[in-house]
Amino acid sequence: MRQTYFSHQIVEFIPERLEEGVLYVSQRYGTVVHKCACGCGEEVVTPLSATDWSIQITGGTATLHPSIGNWSFVCRSHYFIRRGRVVWAGQLSRRQIERGRAFDRKVRQQYFEDMDRQKGLPPQNVLYKAWAALKRWWNS
Repeated sequence: MRQTYFSHQIVEFIPERLEEGVLYVSQRYGTVVHKCACGCGEEVVTPLSATDWSIQITGGTATLHPSIGNWSFVCRSHYFIRRGRVVWAGQLSRRQIERGRAFDRKVRQQYFEDMDRQKGLPPQNVLYKAWAALKRWWNS
C-alpha cells in the first residue's frame, strides 16, 4: 500500500521485520531504514552522514534530507519525507540519475578533501600517486 505518512522510532538495532510507514532511526549506527513508500516492500537504507542523508526530528515528526531515489528498485520511486509526510517527486531519466550520482561523488570527494586540508593532510589523489609509485619501485 502506498504510504502518505511515516512515523519514526528511535532504535539501537534495526529490527528484522520492518513495519510499513515507520522510519527506524539508529543514531548509534548512523542509519535510517524504512520500507519503500510506494508499497513495493523493498527495504530502503539511508546512511546518515555529512555526505549522505540527514534526519531532523522536531515536534514529533521526522524530515529526511535529501530525497529518496530508489533507482535500483523495480519501482524506481522518488520521494521526499518532510515532517513525516511523503512528498512524491517526478521520475528521472537514466541520464539524469547518472548525472546526479556523478554530482554526489564529486561533492563527497570535495568534502573529504576539505576535511583533509583542514587537518593539514595532502589530498587523497596525491597520497594514492605516492603509494602507487612506492609499490612500483618496490616491485621492480
